[in-house]
Amino acid sequence: MSKIVFVVPGDPHQRTGGYRYDARILQALLDRGFDASVVGLDGAFPMVDDRAKESLTDALMKPPAHATVVVDGLALGGMGDAIKHARALRSDPMTLVALVHHPLADERGLTDRDRAWLWQQERSALACVDQVVVTSAFTAKRLVERGYLTDSPSVVCPGVDPAPLAAVAEINPAPRPEPTPANWLCVASLIPRKGHDVLLQALNQLGDRRWHCQWVGDDQRHPEHAQRLWAEVKALGLSERIDWLGEQDDALLAATYHRASLCVLPSHYEGFGMVVTEALARGLPVITTNGGALPQTLPDNAGLIVPAGDARALAEALRQWLDDASLRRSLQAGAREARASLTSWAQAGERFIDALGLSTLEPKARQQ
Repeated sequence: MSKIVFVVPGDPHQRTGGYRYDARILQALLDRGFDASVVGLDGAFPMVDDRAKESLTDALMKPPAHATVVVDGLALGGMGDAIKHARALRSDPMTLVALVHHPLADERGLTDRDRAWLWQQERSALACVDQVVVTSAFTAKRLVERGYLTDSPSVVCPGVDPAPLAAVAEINPAPRPEPTPANWLCVASLIPRKGHDVLLQALNQLGDRRWHCQWVGDDQRHPEHAQRLWAEVKALGLSERIDWLGEQDDALLAATYHRASLCVLPSHYEGFGMVVTEALARGLPVITTNGGALPQTLPDNAGLIVPAGDARALAEALRQWLDDASLRRSLQAGAREARASLTSWAQAGERFIDALGLSTLEPKARQQ
């Protein structure tokens, strides 16, 4: 049967949502018996350098004829010229698939020049592929609105692993009250798009309340931004109330979720927002923003949504959470209800297989 190759920038084992999506879909293909593997590219992304271009060209030349090659959007977005060149070099057929989590030109912190360059390169790259798969209906619509595509691409939303209820979500004999102080959790890499600066401004408005907030995520993807955040935390006198736990493995993160009473995701923009479904899998309500796909990811009765970038609105939502016991009970019940209808990674894998038309092929394991 034909080979399936995932192409990602850098180390495939990174723990961001996009890398984890790729890894879980790849695993679903392997579980079904498909001949699938992953290639990590060298070089700089998304503002690519010559090494990145060479590495991508090499990755696209190696698969055998009739292979299906799935290129992650973070590797693809700055590679319009390189993709066109690599396709011209191959004389045998290959199915090239773009997997887009969100347009790279929508990232925060870009100069106008870099944003325009990424838009041109992403548009050129997507014109060279045979199929586009996105991780949310929002991103599908966004690609058409922004002029990247004329037709809507295939949508395969992320799955989620089953998880035990967080301690405060356990319902025997009744939902537990909010702990004192409240224990809130923010899981996100420290990059501008994730909105930690907005969360920090909101928390600073709640100095008279009893709360504690734990931040989990990588602080090396944008070190300058992270350093500015830590300086502001210290300047505001919040060092004792905000814990930086760094990037955590699955076991540590599961324990951190278990201790939390609420998940806060202040992102300016998300192509899906896997943290939302991971919190709901544990019965944790979520306070998040209307940035990107987040309103579609969070069910209405399982959390609160505020305008992206609005620290005052976020502070008011957190204050409402603290003050209104009936609201907390309602949102806790909504999160537990949503938990039962979440998509599993096995289901997401099947949808990905269907989207690529692989369901008509006989996996290798079935042929043996």
